[in-house]
Amino acid sequence: MDNTQKGLEISDEDIRAALREIKTYVDITEDDLKKIYSIALRHAKERLASKISVSDVMTKNVVTISKNADIHEASRLLSENGISGLPVVDDDNHVIGIITEADLLLMVGMRQGYTFKDIIRHLLGEPLSGRKNGNKVEDVMTSPAMTTKADADIREVARILDERRIKRLPVVDSENRLIGIISRADIVRAIGAR
Repeated sequence: MDNTQKGLEISDEDIRAALREIKTYVDITEDDLKKIYSIALRHAKERLASKISVSDVMTKNVVTISKNADIHEASRLLSENGISGLPVVDDDNHVIGIITEADLLLMVGMRQGYTFKDIIRHLLGEPLSGRKNGNKVEDVMTSPAMTTKADADIREVARILDERRIKRLPVVDSENRLIGIISRADIVRAIGAR
C-alpha cells in the first residue's frame, strides 16, 4: 500500500478479513486486490484534488439591486462597477432575478450586440423604436435567475455558462439567499492560478 495515504491505508489483514466477509469465491490474489485498491484510491484523490468549489473563487461582495429600482439606477450600478449583470434580490436577500446589460439593451429596443455606450446614449434621450413599457428593474429582469451552490464544481458552472451563453451565476445558500456570484472571469482566474 502507498504509505502516503495516511488514514486510508489498509493492511494485509484488512484484505484477508474483507475476502472472508465476502461469502462467495473471488478469483483474485491479495496482491492484485491491493493494487486495484491503490490505483482506485489514487484516481479518487486526483479527482477530488482537481475539483475547485465555487466558494473558492466566487466574489462575495456582490452589487445587487431591488426589483423596484429604476432602470437608470441599474444602468448606473453596472457602469460604475464595471460589471455586466446584477442579481435582483428581495428584502431578505433572496435572488428573484437578474438584470444584465443585454436586458437593458433589449428594453430600449436594441438588438443584442449593441454596446453599453449605445444604451447610455439612448437613456440620455436618443429615440429608438421597439421599446417595452416600464422603467423598473422588475419590468426587464430575467426571472427566475439560474443560480448555483457554493459547493458546486466550477467545471459544472463553466459548462452551464457555456451552454446557456451567460456570463455569471448568483451563488445561493439552501434558502436561495445570495452569498456570492461567480463569473467567467472568476473561473478563468482560478484555472490560471493552478
